[in-house]
Amino acid sequence: MMRILHFADLHLGVESYGRIDPATGLSTRLGDFLAALDEVVDYALNNEVDLVLFCGDAYKSRDPSQTYQREFAKRIRQLSVGDVPVFLLAGNHDLPHAVGRATAVEIFDTLAVENVTVANQPQTYRIETKKGPLQVVALPWARRGKLLSRDDTKNLSLEQINERMQDILTNWLNAEVENLDLSLPSILTGHLAHSGAVTGSEKSMLMGRDYVLPLSIIANPAFDYVALGHMHNRQKVDRPVPVVYPGSLQTIDFGDEGQEKGFYLVQLDVTAERGKRVQYYEFHPVTTRPFLTIKVDADSDDPTGAIQQALARADIEGAIVRVQVRIPVEKEELVQESEIRRALKEAYFIAAITKDVEQEHRSRLGTYSAEALTPLDALKLYLDNKNTPKARVKLLLEYGEKMIREKESSV
Repeated sequence: MMRILHFADLHLGVESYGRIDPATGLSTRLGDFLAALDEVVDYALNNEVDLVLFCGDAYKSRDPSQTYQREFAKRIRQLSVGDVPVFLLAGNHDLPHAVGRATAVEIFDTLAVENVTVANQPQTYRIETKKGPLQVVALPWARRGKLLSRDDTKNLSLEQINERMQDILTNWLNAEVENLDLSLPSILTGHLAHSGAVTGSEKSMLMGRDYVLPLSIIANPAFDYVALGHMHNRQKVDRPVPVVYPGSLQTIDFGDEGQEKGFYLVQLDVTAERGKRVQYYEFHPVTTRPFLTIKVDADSDDPTGAIQQALARADIEGAIVRVQVRIPVEKEELVQESEIRRALKEAYFIAAITKDVEQEHRSRLGTYSAEALTPLDALKLYLDNKNTPKARVKLLLEYGEKMIREKESSV
């Protein structure tokens, strides 16, 4: 039996909802992400894993700091010297801003690190494991600027450009399937969105709209398992072949609230015929930082006391917390934010305390984070709060979207 560990979307460098550790000068959130990665590495080393598949987005930034690169490399080296092959697929956050620059994970290939394969471009790889060879078809994140020339796109809308990319990638994938050795196990790895995928916290990290590949193309019966990255919500399609997003390895923002995070373990019977090789694939959770939203109806004679009671009932210790208070306008001044913050002292981080004041057209906000907003969402919220006429809102949003498209097309 061949055992494969599949994870994705590490995003080292997310510092939201953290503080600077005075001893190290680093964000305290770095520890959350590295601890989750350590659980992956430890499991692979201690449970006879034959291959680790990482399906993209090692970092949040396309230009990660040397510290983040060092910490990621330390853990990849542990797998390498432990004789566990590692397959690293480039995601959209791993790609540079200019086509000619190196990807964030390319250094492992440049240094020819033993037991590490880096997939920066569409290609089929033959990976040798202790249990025999495996075919891995790689579809890293595709940049418009690399697939399409200016002449191809200068008069096209974003939707038409995405359709052109979808056609190119679909034709390439179909051609690769024709050349597979069907006597060997085959896995498709991709950092992409398919037509049945559900979005999550990755929306706060995106600008513009992605290209989307049809699920019917991805779920080709020629593959034994389809290992994906890019979507932060864990999700899967079982038929005709398992198509799996493990989700982000660590909680990133409130879009991940209440979700388990972790990795999948896939077991293949390499002696079985095609279509019957997957014995099971199961999710393994890792330790994550909880996000918690506490909603309180504070319509009482002592609204601060009502809020404090609600906080006392919640499991806030070590959590990133936001508090949403609904209160009549005549009692708004009775809310003592300092007392609320004192009641939240066991929380890891106070993300927001907001008051939804009845009889007003909009919420009055205390300290808050806009991490979950896309650029267009933020613009729309701003225009709404300024009571901008609807016709002008529509025009400004169209201009904003056009600017985002131009930026995306230049990458």
